[in-house]
Amino acid sequence: MFNSSRISLSREAFEHNVQFIKRLVGDQAQVSFVVKGNAYGHGIEPMVQLAEECGYRHFSVYSAEEAERVHSAAQQHPEIMIMGFLSTRATYWAVENEVSFFCFESERLVCAVEAARKTGKKAKIHLELETGMHRTGFTVEQLPEVATFVKQHQDFIELEGCCTHFAGAESIANFVRIKNQKKAFKKYLKYLQQQGLRFKYHHVNCSAGVIRHPDMNYNLVRVGIMHYGFWPSEEIFIEYSNQHQTEGVDPLKRVITWYSSIMSIKNVEKGKFIGYGTSYLAHEDTCIALIPVGYGYGYSRTLSNTGRVLIKGTRAGVIGTVNMNCLAVNITNFSEVYVGDPVVLIGGEKENQISVSSFGKFSDQLNYELLTRLPLDIPRTID
Repeated sequence: MFNSSRISLSREAFEHNVQFIKRLVGDQAQVSFVVKGNAYGHGIEPMVQLAEECGYRHFSVYSAEEAERVHSAAQQHPEIMIMGFLSTRATYWAVENEVSFFCFESERLVCAVEAARKTGKKAKIHLELETGMHRTGFTVEQLPEVATFVKQHQDFIELEGCCTHFAGAESIANFVRIKNQKKAFKKYLKYLQQQGLRFKYHHVNCSAGVIRHPDMNYNLVRVGIMHYGFWPSEEIFIEYSNQHQTEGVDPLKRVITWYSSIMSIKNVEKGKFIGYGTSYLAHEDTCIALIPVGYGYGYSRTLSNTGRVLIKGTRAGVIGTVNMNCLAVNITNFSEVYVGDPVVLIGGEKENQISVSSFGKFSDQLNYELLTRLPLDIPRTID
């Protein structure tokens, strides 16, 4: 109620993106909606609500903390999959609540079995395979030991999935590396199956993968960024456009709009510096509007003197250094602008758009990075 900015989430845009992704993936694979990083900054709780309304029943997160938030927000008892961090204590919680999780080291397998013994429920695990990402995953040398352990403890383990993660499917520069990963995953999966292991899901693809490597969709895909209306990279968007001859028309719709308002209006004489330091000198008599959002609220300091906002549908440039709590924009040529008028930080108004990708170009941040830096305490509403 008293926040200096708010985030609006478009139900219509999200439903549109869901239908686009479902058409893209087809009926053979289930979509796991990735809501890690606070649903890419959009907010786990409202995005779970929207996703369930669209029929989604599978969610991917990075940690048990995120899994607990999905578990609390969900109304339809969906499947929840933890892809990353999981402490010993959290493992017991996951098993007790039938939340599945990646296993990529022997210690986690042992912990999963212990948790299953204590709780009386089977641990739902996904065996993650190291195929070339060189981050997490069982190596090919470890697979015989892993297979033996799983078979010896089958009373405590439910093989929910077998998976890997591509090392940059969004870039053609990684083509050879991804090609080798595909070969490795197929080979290692076949080996595990020959050892008698059977998995509910086989999953590899992310948003970039479903565009570039549809042959690896299997029966589950982990799609995140496209649900929110963004492409994994400009390269992937161009590839999709060429494949489907869309002539550059973006089929995705942005879900997020970030608003603030004008806190103060001030006239600055020619020859005076504006804000901290000497990064901006007024070359003429200048009228500025102060916006109560700064780097402490997710608006990067690197946008100093380069960022843009929308006021009454017209772009206004950020001038001076973005500080912790506010920024200044140039409204010298604006008419009838008043304290309290709305300001769009991300999103569209009238014919203009402040895109997250434009932030990236101005501040050297990825879409993912800027979105996930949006603070948790900014109110998020579904509109």
